[in-house]
Amino acid sequence: MMEEVKEVASSALSVSAHNIKVMEVVKDRDALTFLIVSQKLSGTGEYHVDRTYDDFEWLQQHLFSQEDVPGIQGVIFPPLPAKAQVTSSAKVIKQLGFLAVGQEWQPYCMALETYLRLVAAHTTLNKNNGLEVFLTSSEPPGRQKVRKNLFNRLSQAVEGMRKEGHRDVDEFFQNQRDLNLTLTGCTKTAAERFLDVVLTEQKIAVACRHFSTAIHLCVEPGEEPDKQAFAKICVKLTEVFESLGKNTMKVAENNVCTLGLGLDLESRYQEAEKEMLFRRTCKLVELETARRNAERAKPPKKAAMEEQKNEAEKEFDHISGMAKQEIARFKSVRVKMLQQALVQWCEKQLVTARENADCYSQHLQAFRGMV
Repeated sequence: MMEEVKEVASSALSVSAHNIKVMEVVKDRDALTFLIVSQKLSGTGEYHVDRTYDDFEWLQQHLFSQEDVPGIQGVIFPPLPAKAQVTSSAKVIKQLGFLAVGQEWQPYCMALETYLRLVAAHTTLNKNNGLEVFLTSSEPPGRQKVRKNLFNRLSQAVEGMRKEGHRDVDEFFQNQRDLNLTLTGCTKTAAERFLDVVLTEQKIAVACRHFSTAIHLCVEPGEEPDKQAFAKICVKLTEVFESLGKNTMKVAENNVCTLGLGLDLESRYQEAEKEMLFRRTCKLVELETARRNAERAKPPKKAAMEEQKNEAEKEFDHISGMAKQEIARFKSVRVKMLQQALVQWCEKQLVTARENADCYSQHLQAFRGMV
């Protein structure tokens, strides 16, 4: 068992943030194990580690637990995808969205890869030694118990409902909360609608293949010229619908691995920003309570209440300062991520469209030759 990880470490990450890859996934009954390869900064080799989802949760918990880092509650933490389910169902697709669609869990691996790269590129989070251990240690960290931290204590449902509607004293953050509420809903709706498109494309692809098989069953052996001509047409139609099914499935796969994953990440990141803004609102409520207590305190307790108020103000200022930096950074990152997803989507679809046009042109020429 590996040594206990320190909450904050000053050592720099020894791997390149842009060369972290989730290469493959191995299924063992109801568990999935992911092979992660990281390029050493020194350029002398690579780290190869096997990690389960429990290990990813362990890493996320260690990132949350950096209570000694000033303003840590103002960080917009890269969102970890929900746990994958080996069995596919409507419930799983509703929970995971695009991450549950695709072959051999490729979209899910890509989402985990993006998560690790975002954490490794974050100037605050990449200083946590837990990330170094996760990417380089040969032993799995997920079985270690991680103590509950400030984020667990903030997740009380009743208190959350009360504080979520609390008016912010800073107009910047109030506007950001209102904007986030709108964007969260719009992004989620866009992702759901695009997922419906992909699922429909997959159904069309399957239907085309079934129809292709049905046409093939119409072929009857015989020496008569009419039967032979009909058989040739059926065989060619079978090939056309088989190609149509393959091409439609390829379009669906392109949609998932480009714009689909982009919308999924955008939706989860908006939720992560919402959580950060909520944590800051909770601290605002605590600060206002501390100020009232200091004002009403009797002389024997006045000094203690003032000290608590000062500590709350200091912590709140750290969180607000970090939050403003994170929001500015997030706006820049999300624009680049969506732009990249859209560009990749267009490029993939153009390539597929050209391939489809060539394929259909060949089928058309074959039909003309039969006349």
